[in-house]
This record gives sequence, structure tokens and C-alpha cells, in this order.
Amino acid sequence: MFEALHRIRLLYVVLAVLLLVGLLPLALAGTLLSRRSADELRATEGRYQAQLVRDKARQIELYGQRYRDVVSGVARAFEIAGGIRLLTDAGYDARLQRTLLDDPNLIALAICPVKGEVHRAFQPDLIKREEVDQRVGDVLARMSGRGVIIGRPQIIRSGQEMALTIAAPVMNGNEIVAAVVAIVSFQEVFKAVQQASSKSARELLEAGLPVVFVVDQNGKAVAHPDAAIAFSERPMTDLKVVQDWLETGAQVQSALAPFTLDREGRATPMLGSYATVELDKNTLLGVIAIQDEAAALASVAEMRTQTLFISLLAAALALLIGFYFAEKLTRPVRELAAGAQRIAGGDFSQRVKILGRTELGDLGASFNQMTDRIESFIGDLQRSADENHELFIGTVKALAAAIDGKDPYTRGHSERVSRFSVAVALGLGLPENEIEQIRISALLHDVGKISIDDRVLKKPAALTDDEFEIMKTHPQKGYKIMSQIPAMRDFLPGMYMHHEMINGEGYPQRLKGDEIPIQARIVSVADTFDAMTTERPYQRAMDLEAALTRLKSFVGTRYDARVVAAFIAACEAGKIRPGVTRVNRKQSDRRSNPLPALPGSPTPDSVLAVS
Repeated sequence: MFEALHRIRLLYVVLAVLLLVGLLPLALAGTLLSRRSADELRATEGRYQAQLVRDKARQIELYGQRYRDVVSGVARAFEIAGGIRLLTDAGYDARLQRTLLDDPNLIALAICPVKGEVHRAFQPDLIKREEVDQRVGDVLARMSGRGVIIGRPQIIRSGQEMALTIAAPVMNGNEIVAAVVAIVSFQEVFKAVQQASSKSARELLEAGLPVVFVVDQNGKAVAHPDAAIAFSERPMTDLKVVQDWLETGAQVQSALAPFTLDREGRATPMLGSYATVELDKNTLLGVIAIQDEAAALASVAEMRTQTLFISLLAAALALLIGFYFAEKLTRPVRELAAGAQRIAGGDFSQRVKILGRTELGDLGASFNQMTDRIESFIGDLQRSADENHELFIGTVKALAAAIDGKDPYTRGHSERVSRFSVAVALGLGLPENEIEQIRISALLHDVGKISIDDRVLKKPAALTDDEFEIMKTHPQKGYKIMSQIPAMRDFLPGMYMHHEMINGEGYPQRLKGDEIPIQARIVSVADTFDAMTTERPYQRAMDLEAALTRLKSFVGTRYDARVVAAFIAACEAGKIRPGVTRVNRKQSDRRSNPLPALPGSPTPDSVLAVS
């Protein structure tokens, strides 16, 4: 026993000597080399970043100067022509409008006499007349003498585009007789900061690339690779590099400003730089570049990894040569390690092969026995998971059927809506897990109706206003029921928001456009289609063509264009067929005597709103 312990201690001594001689010099050299490379690469990245923001700043200044010259040139032309008498020409407004067609960056152009009518031309798809007049009024209020005035970039709310306002006076001696005002698109600046890349700002940072954006004198973003940040005029003053630029202003044209950024709860060293754009003496913009230092220096980290790998390889070779006779001892251990890795990866098809009467042989047999039991246990778990999933789906279907069964006229409604929704989701190419979420949320979209009074729910005639308001509460009731179950979280959008409209006039939250989850947009169309193509006591079922025409008429107001297009494509491919529910109208007439509806007549909007 003591002899064995002595041999083990000697083994460790030899191992330590071999590692010290073979590994330490290599590791030390690699560390020093990688540190020097990191310093040089950091300096190179800093110079590149500083040059980048200077180039972008110069590009923006040239863009501003270009349209500054355009506006000044028009003003000087009026001065040379002797004033603004030409404005009395009846065809002048038409020529002014044609001027915009020659330059797509000109959003609006206005000639504003001190006395007389303002002449304006603008692109109506990008800006409304009221916004043109507001911007013209703002810039004219700042005009007091000769000299071009440039306003800060501002978002055009009606067209969702950033634009500059540039104004130049028309002088008659020392008197201002008119002003030329241009509203110029800032889209070229957006293209400049996007650097011909389709990646988002987050992806650029993770790839180690610089993110370039532009801020105004208040630190608000006016151009950004993620346009939504600029359009929301989000303050960027939480970044220290922006704070540094605001403090220096026009005193420093460009500078490096490394800083630390809190990303996902951890402090991340960042490379930062800024440059100043001077559109005029009162309008300064800051071009800011930030870059994840660790990602930018990824090549150094890779070199360190390679150095470590080479060092370990050298150590392994030294150990192999020095401990040739220990191979028989380490081989069973490696076999066990490989077996453990296969088990960790879910592969139970192989068993370790360790022969012998030693403790290692017993360990190998125990390991194989453990593998057999784990494989059996995981198989049981998988079967149980499959059974639970089927039980869950069955329960959801049963619940949907119970809800639909409260009203004989909607029997099978939820199941059909689910099938229609899945067909649309497949047509849109959504991921498999999202399609499954849509299927279940469609099955449960009317779960809130379980809380609606039967007098309202089963009423065989059109609802009164008060009854309609009661019926409109079923999404909130369904959400309240299902939100208590954590496993239902992924299915809530389809249940809660399937009555929202693209134009924001739906309920319960009055969401609009992309604010409505795709899950809810799909279920909304499928729900309405089934309501239109199944008979109710107060309506006749519409045929397929009439129903699809009705759906198309609501594109852009109620429904998403892409979803409706996918729905129609599924119908044309035969994947969607109208429901077949029929109503005994004689019985219905005896119950309520509703007014008869002509075949193919449009489904009332109230039906679409609560179906």
C-alpha cells in the first residue's frame, strides 16, 4: 500500500517537471505575444473608428452644404431677378411641384413672400400640408437677416421619415422680402450610418463591428442603424461617449472616448469615438461610433485560445512520451469519460468496454448498468411527455368543444378556426413551434365566452348595443382565466387580441399595425371567415368567393394584408374550405322571428367584431 502511494507521488513529481519544462515557456511567450497584439489591434481599431466618424461627419456636412447651396441659389436667383414678381405667374406652382420630381431628397419646397401668398410644393405621400406649414413657420421665426438657417432634424410624423428644414432669405438691399424654405430628407444620412449592412445594432456589436449613429444637440438620436430608435427620438445620453460630445460641443471636432457599457447586467468595455457635424453655427450634430472591445479583439482571444491549445498539445505529447507505461491505466478512464460524454449528448446506443478484474473493471460494469437504467428512465419520461402533450391537446379540444357547444350554431367553430389558422401560418412560413402555439390559441380563442350569459351568447338575433358590449368582454375574460396558468403564457396573444384591428379601432387594447402579434392577426382572419361561411339564425352563410371578397375589403383597416393573402392562397390550394354548419330556420323563426337575410348578404360588422 505504502509502495503504491510512493509510486503515485513520484508520478506527480515527474508530471510537474515535464509540465514546467514543456508548457511554461510556451504559455509565457503566447501570453506576452497576445497582450502586445491586443494593444496594437486596440490602437488600430481606435484609429479606424476615429477616421470613420470623421468621414461620416464630413459626408453629412457635404450633404447639408449641398442643399444649403440649393436653397441659397434659389434665393439669390430671386434677388438677381429683382424680387418675387414671378410668383404671380399662374403656372408657377406647377413648375415648383415639378422641381421636386428632379430631386427625390426634396420633400417640400416653399416660397414665402413677406407680403403675399405662400407658394409651396410637397410630396403628399411623405408629408402633409399642415406639417409643411408648421416647419416653415418654425424656421421663419428664427430668420432675422441675411444668412441661411438650418433647423435640427425632426421626424415627419405622417410619413415616418426624418428631415431637415433649410431656409434662406430673399433680400432687397437690407430688407427681407421673401424666404425660400426646403424640407430635405435625412434618408441619405441613414444610409451612411447603416454602412451597407442589414444587421441590427445589436448584431453589429456582437460581430465586433462599429455602430455609427447621429445625435442632435440634445443628445437625441436622429439617425441610427435601427430606424425605430431615431424615429422615437430616443435620448442617447446614457452612453458616456454621447455625454463627452455634448460637453465638448464644437470645441473638439473628433476624439476617442473609450467607456464602459452595462449590457445584460455586466459591464462591457467599449471603444467609442465622436465627431462634430456643423450644418450651421447654431445647428450641430454629433456622429458617434461605439464598438464592443472584446468582440473587436476577438482575433486576439482566438490567438490566446490557439496558444493554450498548442500548449496543452505539447504537454500531452510530453506526458505520452514520459508515461508510456501509464497508458493501460488511463485508457479505461478515457473510455469511461467518452461514455459519459455520449450519455450527456443523449446517445445510449453504446456501452463502455473495460475488461479486467480490477476496480476499473467493476466500475465499467457499474457504468454500463447505470447507462441501461438511465436509458430506460429517459424512455419512460419521453413517453410520459408525449402522453401529457396529447392529453393537453385533448383537453384543449374538449374545452373548445364545450364552449362551442353552448350555442348549437357555433358547434365546431373553434376547431375550424384552428385548422384555418394553421393553414395560414404554414403559408407564412412560420416556425413549427409558433404554428403549434397558433393552433392551440385558435382552439381557445373563445374561451372567455364561457363567462358570457347564455341569454346574450345564444341570442338568435342581432345583439343590442348593451349586449354587444357584454359580448366584447370575452377576450378579457378568456385572458383572466388562462393567464393564471403559466403553461398558457405562449397562447395568450391569440386569445386576448384576436379582435384588435390594424387601424387601431379594435378591442380590448386598441392596438394597431405591428403592435398586434402575428398570432392574433391570423386568428382574427380565420375567426371572421368561419363566422361568415357558417349559417346563423340571423344570417345566411356566404359562399367562398363572397367571403374572400369581404375579407379583402377589410385589408388595411381590420386585417393584415400578408395574413389575408396567405389565407386566400390556402383557399385556392384547397387547404381551407368553408364550414358546413346549418341552421333550422323554421325553428329559429319561431324563437325570435328575425328579419330574413338574402343569400350571400354581407355579414354584419357586429358579427365580425365578436365572432
